[in-house]
Amino acid sequence: MSSQTETVRRVTVPQIARRKGGEPIVSLTSYHAHTAAIVDRYADFILVGDSLGMVMHGMESTVGVSLELMIMHGRAVVRGTKKALIVVDMPFGTYEESPAVAFRNAAQIMKETQCGAVKLEGGARMAETIRFLTERGIPVMAHIGLTPQSSHVMGGFKTQGRDEETWESHLEDARAVAEAGAFAVVLEGMVEPLAAKITKAVEIPTIGIGASAECDGQILVLEDMLGLNPWTPKFVKVYGQLGPMIEDSVKRYAEDVKSRAFPTEDEIYR
Repeated sequence: MSSQTETVRRVTVPQIARRKGGEPIVSLTSYHAHTAAIVDRYADFILVGDSLGMVMHGMESTVGVSLELMIMHGRAVVRGTKKALIVVDMPFGTYEESPAVAFRNAAQIMKETQCGAVKLEGGARMAETIRFLTERGIPVMAHIGLTPQSSHVMGGFKTQGRDEETWESHLEDARAVAEAGAFAVVLEGMVEPLAAKITKAVEIPTIGIGASAECDGQILVLEDMLGLNPWTPKFVKVYGQLGPMIEDSVKRYAEDVKSRAFPTEDEIYR
């Protein structure tokens, strides 16, 4: 007798690119294998975001995240998944110096994690680098609007596009990364009409985070939407309250240990 097992194929970069104007693209962040395995059942792509510096390691911003840290978490997410396209963030300082430096670091990320694409922040100023990478076989997801790695220059995490006079520069950023070969672009922290306008203006999928329902897809930080962080941005819809649930579980465990109610006969070996 022989048995047949269904082969699960990963979502590819071209498949994401073809979703422009079609069924909305679902995405979340993940930083470790066990949550990635859950997200993998529902997401089209999973972003191993440099937000892990703040979410997982208690950093004040994403600036302190290293290449080694991204690779370590990227490996874990790839191991824990079968279906979703895995995109890994390039951390601050690993791609801005020159296209050649960016290629070396992006190639290292892809070789050591086996991810399907990388993401980098910046619009028109990064177009040359995006073109350099894509021409050499590295798929790139772009990221414009509120770019956390540039928060010190921006003066903090500020919503983009409040002044309509700035809209054209954001549109130029979107067009530049699309023309350079990015297969998709994240629009973060920008006013809704601007995000909707950009989505209509470019031929690649837009992925919104604090942007517009008109975007071709959406992404959130997993821990934010699960209620694990004490504070969440306005644009986050909280779908769970795991923070209080975890605290209650830890509290009851501590009480049981102190009262010797744990372990019971059910949890020991005779």
